[in-house]
Amino acid sequence: MKLVVVSAGLSVPSSTRLLGDRLAKATAGRVAADVEVVELRELAVEIAHNFTNGFPGRKLSAAIDAVTGADGLIVVTPVFSASYSGLFKSFFDVIDPEALVGKPVLIAATGGSARHSLVLEHALRPLFAYLRAVVVPTAVYAASEDWGAEGLDGRIERAAGELAGLMAGLSGAKPAVEEDLHVVPFEEQLAALRSAG
Repeated sequence: MKLVVVSAGLSVPSSTRLLGDRLAKATAGRVAADVEVVELRELAVEIAHNFTNGFPGRKLSAAIDAVTGADGLIVVTPVFSASYSGLFKSFFDVIDPEALVGKPVLIAATGGSARHSLVLEHALRPLFAYLRAVVVPTAVYAASEDWGAEGLDGRIERAAGELAGLMAGLSGAKPAVEEDLHVVPFEEQLAALRSAG
């Protein structure tokens, strides 16, 4: 299986990347998966060019292929103006809206203080619900004071376990066969009710 981390951190080193790495390590410890990291900082120019010319550059195209071909995603953004970063949103804007349907996603964010932790619920979760991805119940937010403090490790482990469970479950699931489904048109159902009455 393939696990892809999308990190929107801008600095080097980055707390956003560090959180993504810890989540990936915890997930890969539960399910056999190759981990690939997509650093959006390195794709910023190609993302902007994609908006103006409609075509992804070589690196951006490879990143999109990695994300859309993954069995599971970990997406991590720093908080900017009480939401995800513009770079993070722009990357997911250039991906086909149908490409993430049913894909297991773990959402995470970093910020300067705990007061921004609701960004996960009011910004990230709705974005991936719109893309019809399957977002794990536990989201992980790491404020500056969380590093080295109690609680962060437990949230990482719980979220990683949920993502690993979804990845393992979906990889073993057999797709529904449309021929096995018998759909009776609504008009026929109404006609049957009228004749029975």
